[in-house]
Amino acid sequence: MNLNLEGKNALVCGSTQGIGKASAVELAKMGATITLVARNEQILQATCRELSVHASQKHTYLVADFSLPDQLKTVIESFVMGKQIHVLINNTGGPPAGLAIDALPGQFIEAFNTHLICNHILTQAVAAGMKQAGYGRIINIISTSVKIPLRGLGVSNTIRGAVANWSKTLSVELAPFGITVNNVLPGTTMTGRLDSLIKSKAERSGKTYDQVKQEMINEVPAGRISEPHEVAAAVAFLASPAAGYINGINLPVDGGRTGSL
Repeated sequence: MNLNLEGKNALVCGSTQGIGKASAVELAKMGATITLVARNEQILQATCRELSVHASQKHTYLVADFSLPDQLKTVIESFVMGKQIHVLINNTGGPPAGLAIDALPGQFIEAFNTHLICNHILTQAVAAGMKQAGYGRIINIISTSVKIPLRGLGVSNTIRGAVANWSKTLSVELAPFGITVNNVLPGTTMTGRLDSLIKSKAERSGKTYDQVKQEMINEVPAGRISEPHEVAAAVAFLASPAAGYINGINLPVDGGRTGSL
């Protein structure tokens, strides 16, 4: 099985923490040269130093804010000029929790820009290089809500669904060029995002943090909350040459929680 990414360049978004960082770590272990993308330059620098350089990689980073799509467009277009990106990991923190009926229209617009529009800007910027190389892996880290909407995440459910359909459309359009487009759907994973969701639910329900956390665990057949590196393993496989015939899928990594096929 060919899992070697030596000589390949990977752009990993939201890569200073959680699943994004774990994905960058795994891809570097496979030999890829990583470009991290996030807002905090100090943490980006520290994360770069943590990545494996066993294949003589020279990792780098881009400072960009996904709440500012025009800024992101300028940064990424300048960066890719004359470069090829072989692997793109689209990953952005989810919108705040809340019921869809209570959300302001602007919240949907903001989330749409942060997720779908920014994903699209990045994909457009790297697609030409992928076509030229005859190798491309676009992997969107979304949520199991694209299969079954999650209670209390109205805006997120809506936008994640839009991203999944955008991704499926691109998978058909780009497949003839050796480019695959897939979605990884994390379930309950111990990230900063999950921590904030647990705290928010505890405040709303009057339950303790541990009670809410245990309720989440009880919904998972595996009986535990996953760690980011377990989701990153799926991301890394889909980025590899071995996954070249896997295209247009939604892959839950959730310990069996999602109740649909």
